[in-house]
Amino acid sequence: MDTEGHLPVKTRHTKDTGPQEETRGVLAVERRLKVLERVAEDQAIEVSTLARDFQVSEMTIRRDLRRLERDGFVRRTYGGATTHLVRTFEVGALARTLHHAKEKRIIAKRAAELTVGVRAMFLGIGTTVENFARYLPVREDLMVITPSLAVASLLGTRNVRVIIAGGLVRQDELTCIGASAVEAVRRFNTDTAVIGAAGLSARRGITELDDRDADVIRGGLERTERILVIADGSKFGAVAMSTVIPIEQVSTIVTDISADAEEIERIEQAGIEVVVAGTESSLLRPTENGRTPLTDVRRPA
Repeated sequence: MDTEGHLPVKTRHTKDTGPQEETRGVLAVERRLKVLERVAEDQAIEVSTLARDFQVSEMTIRRDLRRLERDGFVRRTYGGATTHLVRTFEVGALARTLHHAKEKRIIAKRAAELTVGVRAMFLGIGTTVENFARYLPVREDLMVITPSLAVASLLGTRNVRVIIAGGLVRQDELTCIGASAVEAVRRFNTDTAVIGAAGLSARRGITELDDRDADVIRGGLERTERILVIADGSKFGAVAMSTVIPIEQVSTIVTDISADAEEIERIEQAGIEVVVAGTESSLLRPTENGRTPLTDVRRPA
């Protein structure tokens, strides 16, 4: 094995092209894909751990991660409970579009059905919300307020009025953050807010990874009549750093069949409607908070 972490490969010379290095390049690409899978699975991981697991040098892993970071698939973070800083890498926004992609599309389509007729809407951030924006039926009388540049880009060329929050742009996520963004989204009264979640639990509510994003989302929820949360099953039971709202403030959650049944039960006991997208039939489930149920719901046994 060489210093690049490749297995020895045979090269051959041709009159026109010289040494054939295709095999070496393929091995590097395959390793980077596996590295990306590990980061996506573990959410954040250290260089030393990847080097040990892939049996290559830390220098090789750093090169792989620099390439993935340059292409927008991972991002560099710093953290650790001790006095020294531990460099880790976590999955970036571009890679998250590939994570649970099928489930996000199913959820987005179902959620779009629940917002027919809405005239003023706040849309949050994240790849599931971006999918929702793709399926949202647009009309001239529909107004959307969002702190997400990605969502604004998806809707801005269609027949819908889009208001972007403004403020400081968070470059790794393309979201608007800061006091001016919070103040901007607070100005508008909306019929419905559709937001994603990094974590979703009966105990901690709707949580996000970054408190700056959470501040803006909270501002957008202050003057809305209905809060619709869209999240794939992997988010159920998870708790991220910053709580956006407690679970009791949510009107409806749309998820997929992979969501943890026990966590769904706890959420429903709080009076929240849970819609499982992708099920063929449905059954009305009563709520305890006095809200009018939006749709018939069946949770798999």
